[in-house]
Amino acid sequence: MISFERVSKRYSEGHDALREVSFAINRDELVFLTGHSGAGKSTLLRLIMLMERPSRGQVSVDGKNLATVGSRGIPQHRRNIGVVFQNHQLLFDRPVFDNVALPLVIAGYDQRDVGRRVRAALDKVGLLDRERAMPVSLSGGEQQRVGIARAVVAKPKILLADEPTGNLDPSLSAEIMQLFEEFNQVGVTVLIASHDLALISRLRHRIITLDQGRLIAGGAS
Repeated sequence: MISFERVSKRYSEGHDALREVSFAINRDELVFLTGHSGAGKSTLLRLIMLMERPSRGQVSVDGKNLATVGSRGIPQHRRNIGVVFQNHQLLFDRPVFDNVALPLVIAGYDQRDVGRRVRAALDKVGLLDRERAMPVSLSGGEQQRVGIARAVVAKPKILLADEPTGNLDPSLSAEIMQLFEEFNQVGVTVLIASHDLALISRLRHRIITLDQGRLIAGGAS
């Protein structure tokens, strides 16, 4: 589903964010990505999203070499990928329903389909009764659940998460990780970047470890 073959990324100022990274993630697999701050985790996720291009090597997603995807093909590529951020990136002037609906509205879904999908996503994350609430009235854990609902509302094949529990206490972090496991169990391929080794080690999924841009563990599926 996701494949990196000797991928390197050097930024214009000369910083090597990734160096000769190779691994494969199978369809329907849940994998954690870890490493110290600056190890290259966010860069790796950005390459999958086509927010960056590699300096060398090949990135493939769902059997497609991303080097063959031009700028016009990027929106279609991203429709198959849901993304969850550490800081939620919610629109605080719009209610929960509108935040979750945003990807569907951008993609041009019919309004009736939008309502059905949004409520199904909110139900999955336990927030169906908060659809008219404003984000500012929600706890940090609830805001993160809204972010997850928005990421899965279009039923993506792949779910990426960048430090999704970084601002949450241990009990809320465990609840959020359980949500990711539940989505994985219904066929979503999940890649989660996290520095919380104590938490992710308990969950018994493969852990890919980066150190200064190099893959040092977990590359074999």
